[in-house]
Amino acid sequence: MSLPAFLATALMVSATAFAEEANPSPKPPESKPAEFTVTPGTKVPLSLLNSVSTKHSAEGDRIYLETVFPILVNGRIVIPPGSYVAGTVTQVKKPGRVKGRGELYVRFDSLTLPNGVTRDFRARMSAMDGRATEEFDKTEGKVKSEGNKAGDARTVGEAAAAGASVGVLAGSAGGHYGMGAGIGAAAGATAGLIGVLVSRGPDAVLAKGSSLEMVLDRPLLYNESELNFGQMQPVHVDGGGPQPSQKSSGGLPGRRFPI
Repeated sequence: MSLPAFLATALMVSATAFAEEANPSPKPPESKPAEFTVTPGTKVPLSLLNSVSTKHSAEGDRIYLETVFPILVNGRIVIPPGSYVAGTVTQVKKPGRVKGRGELYVRFDSLTLPNGVTRDFRARMSAMDGRATEEFDKTEGKVKSEGNKAGDARTVGEAAAAGASVGVLAGSAGGHYGMGAGIGAAAGATAGLIGVLVSRGPDAVLAKGSSLEMVLDRPLLYNESELNFGQMQPVHVDGGGPQPSQKSSGGLPGRRFPI
């Protein structure tokens, strides 16, 4: 190769290298980690870990629950069973002596996944244990105690019957069975009515182990790195929780928590 041709080739190679340095190839964009959003309106089934009632609870008391069914987004478990929910008793209304039922209001404040990832929010109850005798008002999110009209009538009736028996015994001594029974029944009924008036109605109770449901009012956003739960064991519930009206504080037999 002649010297002019060699110089021309070298000059061309140098120009090409300079052009590549001046205009480097663009790097491929870094891929963002996948994101999963639990949308508002999602209903999350829960199990109650501590009991609350209009008798023993006060405004500001904490309520603790855990999830019992997985919540999925795009086929991925985002909220696994065994995630913990903390809430607050926001209002307590004790049952009245003559009328008025006990009322409880609760609010859900935070959700903690088994790996410790926590989200704060504000959510409300959307359903409660169908076996409970308490009444749930979905529009206001409150739990109301059962009415006690039948119990009040039974109290008055039992007192009247007891009074009549005593009246019969007293009347028999004077030879006036019917009069004694009538007077005794009236006195017993009056005593029973007084007992009803001075006693309160049934309390509203959410017992440990009760099944509740909360509905989210805002989205919960998680990325891929926050959803590593490792090896988890399923939660087993044998028979569910007790009815709130039974005021049982027993645990859930056969229950295993995720690890």
